[in-house]
Amino acid sequence: MAIPILLPCDGCGQPASADHIAARLQRLEWTTRYRPVHIQAVLLGAVVPPVPDQFLYNPTGQFAGQASFLLNTLRVQMAGMSRDSALVDFQKRGLLLSHVLECPLEPNVTAAEAQVLLAKQIPIVTARIRRSLKPKRVLLLSAALDSFADQLSSEALNCVVIRTPLDLAQGQTVPEMDLNRAFLDALPALAAHGG
Repeated sequence: MAIPILLPCDGCGQPASADHIAARLQRLEWTTRYRPVHIQAVLLGAVVPPVPDQFLYNPTGQFAGQASFLLNTLRVQMAGMSRDSALVDFQKRGLLLSHVLECPLEPNVTAAEAQVLLAKQIPIVTARIRRSLKPKRVLLLSAALDSFADQLSSEALNCVVIRTPLDLAQGQTVPEMDLNRAFLDALPALAAHGG
């Protein structure tokens, strides 16, 4: 019996099985469906959540974890709306959620190994933001990205970069009065329907 050769995934750098690649391509398809034509802001997290219902663009199930936290924070109306309607609302605001690592971490990956994977993917993500996405601003939504401040600067991304106290991975934020001023200034436009 032949031993399968696992090549690194383009989206996360981890050794990838056929199932890993298929799941990544499915997430890309779902995300592309709701990509705004003119991107006002890229909301950048560090790692795609491991639970499918926590992935914002997953068309099935309920919004949970990171997805629910993000939509609640941005005041996207979810009560009485279909998942598709909530995502269309998010899209109409010109928002795109993206992650540096486009796949969940494998269970055996340590925190140190995750930082190495992030470091390898940051140049790819910055090039994609500058050349393809071209947003007006990028909001950083993960403390795991703090150590990459130079590579994720306004100069490097050719747009306004806002470091937020939000952390999608933790699903929490500091009290609103403690949010940094730049995020408070950006939030009304991002939270307003169609803004």
